Amino acid sequence: MISVRSIKSNLLYYIVISLSFLPFISPAVALFIGLIFSILGWKHTDIHKYTSKPLQASLVLMGFGMSLGAVISASRTGFIETVISVSVVMLLGIVLGKLFKVEKNIALLISTGTAICGGSAIAAVAPILNSKNYQNSFALIVVFVLNAVALFLFPFIGRRMGLSEETFGNWAAIAIHDTSSVVGAGAIYGERALQVATTVKLIRALWIIPLSLVIAFMNKRDGQSIKFPWFILLFVLAIIFANSLPEYHESYSHLSWLGRRGMVVALFLIGSNINIGEILKTGPRSFALGIVLWAIIASGSLLFLML
Repeated sequence: MISVRSIKSNLLYYIVISLSFLPFISPAVALFIGLIFSILGWKHTDIHKYTSKPLQASLVLMGFGMSLGAVISASRTGFIETVISVSVVMLLGIVLGKLFKVEKNIALLISTGTAICGGSAIAAVAPILNSKNYQNSFALIVVFVLNAVALFLFPFIGRRMGLSEETFGNWAAIAIHDTSSVVGAGAIYGERALQVATTVKLIRALWIIPLSLVIAFMNKRDGQSIKFPWFILLFVLAIIFANSLPEYHESYSHLSWLGRRGMVVALFLIGSNINIGEILKTGPRSFALGIVLWAIIASGSLLFLML
């Protein structure tokens, strides 16, 4: 039986979701409201089961507003940076995991989430490693907390350093773990930053496939399937479709707008889904590994982009 408090919490959720489609609710404001809901213990009865769906759908819709030429340019420009950053993060993660005496599977999961795309990469690699539930939870919590911090920290640093929107978009795509936080940080920084960050991050997410194959080979676990993020393919198809039939530009702009507002809804849900209790239970060594690894890739990638 649903309590009166649950009914009130559910109603508040629907009110905020409705307001998220209005222009005065920015991505940062939506995230902040979600965090307040989490701190106050206002939880929807079951909406958190579907948190990832609005985000993925929003990203696909945003593809209708992107230029195919810009996507190709971003792919070429970011290829070398992606190869370097993914390789460096994985190697550093393994070394630091041993130094901090973090369990091998946890270290690999955190490293994978940092190198590619946060929770999606962890979900893809976990079955290959045959990792235990608590190991997956530790890695996901570390990445999730750092994602929430990045949403506020990266735009602040970017503005303090006077980064251009293009530079910031590339930096966010390389140094922030999860696609949701990359998109959120880009949206907070500016329209161009949002486009660059989203495009580069989704292209980087494709590296789940080769990295999963490498990990599977190194762990000698045959027959493991790779959970491919199909929304990336739909995102690419949306870009191709919109650029192939430019005469429907006005309709595409509406779909792109819906995607941007849907992303605001997703950020609200992400913020409200933070579990403070689980964060406190996470091992300090796992957090130390995640923070140090994140600091190295964030500072190193920023220096590389600025040079």
